[in-house]
Amino acid sequence: MNVAERKKQTVVSSGISGLDEILRGGLPASNLYIVQGAPGSGKTTAALQFLRAGVALGEPCIYVSLSQTRAELEAIALSHGWTLDGIRVEELSASDSINRAADQTIFQTTELRLDETRKAIESAIEEHKPSRLVYDSLLEIRLITADSPRFRRELIAFKAFLAQRNIVALLLDTQTSETDRTGEEVDGIAHGVIRLDKSLEEYGGVRRRIEVSKMRGVPVADGYHDMAIREGEGVVVFPRIVPGAAARTVKPQLIKSGVDTLDEMFGGGQESGTTTLVIGQAGTGKSTMASLYATAALKRGESVGLFLFEERIETFFRRSEGLGMALRQFHEDGQLILRDFNPNEISPGEFGQIVQQSVNSEKVKVVVIDSFTGYLNSLPHREKAVRDIQSLLKYLARAGVLTILIVAQHGLLGQGVGIDVDVSFLGDTVLLLRIAEHEGRLRRSITVVKKRHGPHDLDVRELFIQSSGVSVIAYNPLPEV
Repeated sequence: MNVAERKKQTVVSSGISGLDEILRGGLPASNLYIVQGAPGSGKTTAALQFLRAGVALGEPCIYVSLSQTRAELEAIALSHGWTLDGIRVEELSASDSINRAADQTIFQTTELRLDETRKAIESAIEEHKPSRLVYDSLLEIRLITADSPRFRRELIAFKAFLAQRNIVALLLDTQTSETDRTGEEVDGIAHGVIRLDKSLEEYGGVRRRIEVSKMRGVPVADGYHDMAIREGEGVVVFPRIVPGAAARTVKPQLIKSGVDTLDEMFGGGQESGTTTLVIGQAGTGKSTMASLYATAALKRGESVGLFLFEERIETFFRRSEGLGMALRQFHEDGQLILRDFNPNEISPGEFGQIVQQSVNSEKVKVVVIDSFTGYLNSLPHREKAVRDIQSLLKYLARAGVLTILIVAQHGLLGQGVGIDVDVSFLGDTVLLLRIAEHEGRLRRSITVVKKRHGPHDLDVRELFIQSSGVSVIAYNPLPEV
């Protein structure tokens, strides 16, 4: 299906904006979809969001439940501040006919239970004529069917029944450790398959991901995308960043720091659409360098996004004010977007989306991540985090943003970067800060060791950080001992 045909195709919202983005607009109408996942992965919450989206449009919606009571569904909705108003809940039990079937000698018990369950569902659909339907869950139907062929026939017949009535249906399929994956049974029948993944790492919170493993006729953003279940929001999906989605910058601009001698080291300034790694051990002035560029951009009237992983917002303000950089008013005015994070509570996908949205909505020209080391050290799979941040940096580059990454090093002399993966390739520019002791005083040095775009100064200069501000002068080497 080409782009024009896709635009003509009617789609319905899943009720989850991030999932709709992955689906390029929503679910193709009048089709059957499978939502798979382990218990607790968010299937029921996502299903309620799907039906609530229909209710908001005035559509009749039914939740057919073979596994949960109405009271349980109401409790789930209430936990998010929702109600089931407008959603008809049909409570059925796949075992309702056991007592009646016990006296039968002609029909097998399983066949009678399956037939009566099917009739009850079809009767509810015929009576209420829904536009959207959730069937919870296939596990109960699978358990009462005698074999896989019978289970497949039931699904095919049910799919045809729904298609004749133009119903968009989500069939929830619970995956448990006791049951093997049944994708070979249902994947080929459904128009689309959405999988919710839940895993517990060695430390930190539960990690949740979502994958659209199949969607006929839709060029979905394949692979895993981070997701979360939030009180009051339900399932929240963070689509993986696609660098090509950002508009290309027509003409790079020089971004200055406000300190002439520092700008000279970069050949006049740093270019928009590039990434600068500021590397150094504790006390060398890494965060001060970032604050310097942020302050200069704010004074030029540009917006700045500053994302903290190791420092509280109040600490940042006080440190900046101690150097003559008053930033509180910029923050109150909304020109400075300032966020601090607990790294254990945010996924790479969510962080990337927060940065991306700030750039798109607030026209941010400078982004500071302080520190990238703390961000990586909080994640169990650092190599993947580096790939995720690389996609984010490419997106920011295409959007014409100067990105400053603070990278900490171990020890007083900074032997070795504080992470066990190579990140040097991420930077178009590398600014190296050092500190050394001489005659009872610590001396800071600053060097531009790499700059892909244009010339730069190779000299080592001395960096002064004082209450009056920041200055850079020619470096007088220490005398030989």
